Amino acid sequence: MKPMRMNGKRRAGSVLAVATVTATIVLGLMAAAPAAVAKGAQGEVFDMAAEAAPASTSCPSHVGEGARCLAGQDSAGAFYMIVLPKAWNGDLVVHAHGGPFLGAPTARRVVEDVERWSIMPRLGYALAASSYRQGGVAVTAAAQDNERLRRLFIDKVAKPKHVYLHGQSWGASVAAKGAERFVDGKPYDAVLLTSGVLGGGTRSYDFRLDLRVVYQYLCRNHPLPSEPQYPLNIGLPLESTMKQADLARRVDDCLGLNKPAAERSPEQAMKIKTLVDVVHIPERSLLSHLNWATWHFQDIAFKRTGGASPFGNTGAVYAGSNDDAALNAGVLRYAADPKAVATLAADADLDGKIPVPVLTVHAIHDPTAMVELQDSFGRTMVAAGRGDALVQTFTGDKDHSYLSDPTYAALMEALSNWVTQGRKPTPASIAAGCDKARATLGSTCRFEPDYQVRPLDSRVVPRDRR
Repeated sequence: MKPMRMNGKRRAGSVLAVATVTATIVLGLMAAAPAAVAKGAQGEVFDMAAEAAPASTSCPSHVGEGARCLAGQDSAGAFYMIVLPKAWNGDLVVHAHGGPFLGAPTARRVVEDVERWSIMPRLGYALAASSYRQGGVAVTAAAQDNERLRRLFIDKVAKPKHVYLHGQSWGASVAAKGAERFVDGKPYDAVLLTSGVLGGGTRSYDFRLDLRVVYQYLCRNHPLPSEPQYPLNIGLPLESTMKQADLARRVDDCLGLNKPAAERSPEQAMKIKTLVDVVHIPERSLLSHLNWATWHFQDIAFKRTGGASPFGNTGAVYAGSNDDAALNAGVLRYAADPKAVATLAADADLDGKIPVPVLTVHAIHDPTAMVELQDSFGRTMVAAGRGDALVQTFTGDKDHSYLSDPTYAALMEALSNWVTQGRKPTPASIAAGCDKARATLGSTCRFEPDYQVRPLDSRVVPRDRR
């Protein structure tokens, strides 16, 4: 769950282009045309008569010369954009964005997603992206929003030959949930999950509670002793007025993250080393994960699970500090609320019952979504009897948000061949496809076909889940 970061290929005019396209979307919504009411597999109602036809809009940067772009806001309140390349191959990619971002949805969010994933229309695929109807950690609702957009595309724009569902980061769990949930009539032909948070909502964020309690043991400033104390597993009380800048200042006071390493005090250096060695996340992502363990935990506790927390650390034994006995005796301990766990599991855990091919890619050194989450997802697919439908690939990258154009080109070609020709890819064949794509797309290929991912418990401390 990482804040948006523009690809290095983006030009200086992107900010102005985003603003222009956003304004066009907001002003260009059109009236609805009659259409049938349909239900999803879980009883969701999708009334296409309630959906306005998308309006023509200016295209964001880098989607390809001659592309046609459409945009609107659906009946649930989600903004969306559709890109039809000039030489459309007839296939559609429905994109599930990461985050999750807090606050109300915006058209700008969609424009930024289309810009980041402009590789899809440049490869000839139509691209459809939704902002989702709401911000926050709401997986099932986001999956419904993507399914509504797929139906809207078919009803208002064109009937594609194949539909591929792509999920990035937290959006990978959204896409996986949608592929599990919407199966009647085979709405999706295959699924691509990139840099995915795929351990399920009840397990993917355990390490962030570990970060909160170890940080508080070391720094004692989130909250300060002079402030009202609260359970760290709720993230932050609703009445708190703390902002991200306030937290950043506290973190810098304790750890000196804003200073070069040589200018930090020995005590600051020791605390950073303890956090990195105990929680197993890189220094460069400590502040980001503390932000998510604050405001995203708050969103989950107060907007999703009835004011209780689904996260706990009872039974967790921490190791890697210069005094583990003192650390384990001193960290705050919390038990997860069973009802909150059940509520979050119903919304955000995965069952692996995806009836179509699934292809994943994950950077081995991803600083945001740890690569070991892929082991959890693989086990989930195997337990559902769908292990043969999954191919997992890994790269030597150290990034999360975007890897490289030839990486995604190779993945999409492999997925398309799997669907249309029955040729199941291998990590080695995808790596070779990436090298081939570099001839026209340039950039890097860092696939490591022989990499074997380790279990999540090898990196995140096991805990009592009763």
